[in-house]
Amino acid sequence: MSRVLSFSADKAFAASLDDLVKAAGYTNRSMFLRDATHHFAEVAKRGDLTNMKDEEDVEGTLVIYYQHGVENKLIELRHSHAIEVSSYNHQCLSNSHTCVDTMHIHGSAGSIRQALEKLHNTQDIDRVAFIAAPMRSQGCC
Repeated sequence: MSRVLSFSADKAFAASLDDLVKAAGYTNRSMFLRDATHHFAEVAKRGDLTNMKDEEDVEGTLVIYYQHGVENKLIELRHSHAIEVSSYNHQCLSNSHTCVDTMHIHGSAGSIRQALEKLHNTQDIDRVAFIAAPMRSQGCC
């Protein structure tokens, strides 16, 4: 059951809220504020990957855009013991003439940071992004 919550905001924020909602791709102010609050609380609690303690347990999705010829580096990463890869997907994007691999990974924040740094410094890798999964004490899985 939903509850209505209210809060105070300065005039500038109130005037820009609908623009923020739209720019983020939301059609509903309440859903935007709910997700923003969850994200803020998660970052405040755990920090983002760059600020997490090396031993912090992290899982999430790694996205890598690259040109052909890098596949061996990605195989090395997938078979290293630094991170655990639970799923892997490869796509050739014909319009952008780019390959993209997505991996669902698990490991320590330190080992994931090292893997990202290595990927960022590999020739012909165009873009690397990691999205950490939110940590919950209970839920669906």
